[in-house]
Amino acid sequence: MTEINLETIKPIPQNVDKSTNFTTPIKRILNESDIEKWLNSETFDEIFQFIQNLSVSVKGKDNTYPKPSNETIDSVLALLDEVDKVIENNPIKVDEHISRFGKIEFKDFYKELESKTSEIIKLHIPQVSQFDNDPCIELSQYFIESWGNAQRIDYGSGHELNFIAFLLILFKLDILQEQDYDLIVLRIFTNYMAIMRKLQKIYWLEPAGSHGVWGLDDYHFLPFLFGASQLSTHKHLKPKSIHDEDLVEMYYKKYMYFECIHFINSVKSSKLRWNSPMLDDISVVKTWSKVNEGMIKMYKVEVLSKLPIIQHFFFGEVLKAPEGLSNKLDTTVKHIHTNWGDCCGIKIPSAIGAAEINKFKPMPFD
Repeated sequence: MTEINLETIKPIPQNVDKSTNFTTPIKRILNESDIEKWLNSETFDEIFQFIQNLSVSVKGKDNTYPKPSNETIDSVLALLDEVDKVIENNPIKVDEHISRFGKIEFKDFYKELESKTSEIIKLHIPQVSQFDNDPCIELSQYFIESWGNAQRIDYGSGHELNFIAFLLILFKLDILQEQDYDLIVLRIFTNYMAIMRKLQKIYWLEPAGSHGVWGLDDYHFLPFLFGASQLSTHKHLKPKSIHDEDLVEMYYKKYMYFECIHFINSVKSSKLRWNSPMLDDISVVKTWSKVNEGMIKMYKVEVLSKLPIIQHFFFGEVLKAPEGLSNKLDTTVKHIHTNWGDCCGIKIPSAIGAAEINKFKPMPFD
């Protein structure tokens, strides 16, 4: 299993043969026995190492870091622009009833994006055509899963993981390069985050799970992880600075961690220590480097190792299923639910929805 290394970037093989027979990714993890095989697999190591590499690459760099973009990065950004267009194509209709739960128009957004995904990947990332078979079979699955779940109208850290998987596949296909790591975070991931915030606000997406993301952010984990790395060399900003609203307002466009705090402050009426107690606890840590290290460990344990999340992960020819996993997921098999973490079928009111409703009438709680 990959060890935690926050000092250097470790190479990840770009070993996809031009003649690879790409297949439709499927779910293969059904139980704790499968989890053990997953945790000791090459695919797990590559995903975990990829996240560490991305984190290391943005150490001390803010969102405006003046590194020139390149054609490949711009191509992926153009692909994300297409998602923005689909949002514009599916506005919210005027509802007679106001609900704190997700807006059903998200289903229309999702359906349109799903129908266009393969086409827009080929349009904006033409390098996929260099393969004998079509890698969009696999890329499309991870890309569409990156934007939430249409049935539940929710979003959580498992969907965020799918976007990382999409980027990792582009890397393994030799489309994204190691020298692109910082731009992947500072340009592509921040753009993805901006679109996800728009989706969350427009469609009132529900957090996927009974506790959101464990008191961090109802939806995301990785911007805290990458954001702590960004701040790890800052001379003045400390973890406790998140409690200073003026500093948050000043720096939220430059640092992902502060953007998350700004978002929470904008949708939650109570103080951070009450609505996000874990963030409050983390704020007493002395250095951002320690926060970053803790976030990496937490992500490994609380996202990549948890059955309620990883049972929804897909495996194909690029991100291969470990040997000995269960057979293809039978649709009659029920997913595993717990009282913890993000999973399916547990409806949680949207805090964004509550904030919007509060603009129109007083709420007896929140």
